[in-house]
Amino acid sequence: MSEDHDVPSSPPPVLLTEPREGVPDVVADDPGMSRVLDALSDGAGPVAIDAERASGFRYLPRAYLIQLRRQGSGTIMIDPTRFDDLHEVNRRLADTEWILHAASQDLPCLADVGMRPPQLFDTELAARLCGMERVGLAALTERLLGYSLEKHHSAADWSTRPLPQDWLKYAALDVELLIDLRDRLAEELQEQGKQDWAAEEFAALAASGPPAPRKEPWRRTSGIHRVRGARALGRVRELWMARDELARDMDKAPSKIVPDQAIADAAISDPADVGALLKIPGFQRRHGRANSARWLDALARARQARSSDLPTVSPPQDGPPATHRWASRDPIAAARLKRTRQAVSELAEQHQLPAENLIAPAAVRALTWQPPTPLSQELVAEALTASGVRDWQIKITSGALTEALADD
Repeated sequence: MSEDHDVPSSPPPVLLTEPREGVPDVVADDPGMSRVLDALSDGAGPVAIDAERASGFRYLPRAYLIQLRRQGSGTIMIDPTRFDDLHEVNRRLADTEWILHAASQDLPCLADVGMRPPQLFDTELAARLCGMERVGLAALTERLLGYSLEKHHSAADWSTRPLPQDWLKYAALDVELLIDLRDRLAEELQEQGKQDWAAEEFAALAASGPPAPRKEPWRRTSGIHRVRGARALGRVRELWMARDELARDMDKAPSKIVPDQAIADAAISDPADVGALLKIPGFQRRHGRANSARWLDALARARQARSSDLPTVSPPQDGPPATHRWASRDPIAAARLKRTRQAVSELAEQHQLPAENLIAPAAVRALTWQPPTPLSQELVAEALTASGVRDWQIKITSGALTEALADD
């Protein structure tokens, strides 16, 4: 029987409800911006940065609030919609490390306003490299700093004006502890000997450009698995494109106009008039009803399209097929994939980090589907480099992957 009273316990986390210096006013004019630039220039050390978007409400993933915190500068909040760009803010931070949490989410919208990090530290990615299971900001501040953060407004519509005071308090707290968290995670990386790995990852993030647009994005419509045949898929495509055009014009999230499931339902039933269209629940919404002619026109285009202009039933392949098809397409490659995945899993466990952070699964699939010939560790390393795998990852994985591929 265990003696729980002998086991030391950590004190409960302290709920952080107010920023140290209070909630600053949101900067929305040139005089305010002038004061911000002076404050940032007077500050020292890295800068914590966060951005709030209106995902699920607006079409464009733009920033509607940007928060910064730096020693000597305090916390700053900027309404980027009130300025042409923030290039001058970027210039004042040109030689500064930027600290972000889950940087890949915020970097595109920051770049849209002219803010690009010269160097960065991603606290979420650092936690993953350290092998931590819970890597959300609140979980990390609680575990490493002893503070808990409320996350009530993470899914709010940040395009709302004026922004409620409670939301601004939440936004200020998002950068309140980032510098302290960065320092604690840097210590952990150092203790685990992973600081060089993190440096490579952070450099790659800082240098990354915007994500490439998806090919045939309409194929990601929820419920499309219920749609059968090229003609019906053509209806999905036409409805999706009609909705996307309207959403872009209105700057509304497409799901706020007509939900995906309604598009799939219409593609299956192919309504030919308003009455039949409005029997589908998703089209009974305000924007669905008001744009019924648009949807019927889209369905008519699919109905009249030549067979040669219809989409293929299966998505065009760019790279290896879906892994569930490997056994039937190439049993030898399927066996290779099992071995390479096992090799990666063992290495990840050995180095105490998630397998997907050790090496991207897509890179493993590409290598496994078409290994280099003749097979050698050098050629495997070249193939991994071509797939964007970082040097530290190649050093750890290339030998084991070569061995796994050689067992054919």
